Amino acid sequence: QVQLVESGGDSVQAGGSLRLSCAASGFTFTNYYMAWFRQAPGKEREGVAVISSRGNVRYADSVKGRFTISRDNAKNILYLQMNSLNSEDSAMYYCARRAARTWLGLSLQTSDYEYWGQGTQVIVSS
Repeated sequence: QVQLVESGGDSVQAGGSLRLSCAASGFTFTNYYMAWFRQAPGKEREGVAVISSRGNVRYADSVKGRFTISRDNAKNILYLQMNSLNSEDSAMYYCARRAARTWLGLSLQTSDYEYWGQGTQVIVSS
């Protein structure tokens, strides 16, 4: 069974940094595009960053230059390094696995992802 387990969420002061992790199991990690999404109370879920099997990346404009997505294929772990955090970054952050169709490209659309973790909470003080 596919399992995605996020960790690393915490409360942090504005301007601070956090590193989120997603431990993957139950599938061949190297065969899939992976992404981070987030959802704040009262808002729609939005794509944050996506990384291909070989390391190509795409970011939402709101986090470009501040966040870095990466993956360790040897350890089956997806990461999200978040720097210069502000209050608008406060949200539940989710790890997701995309469908195994390369023609979708570096999609940040929720509907293109098949499996989701339970999420990890990030709270940035204002």
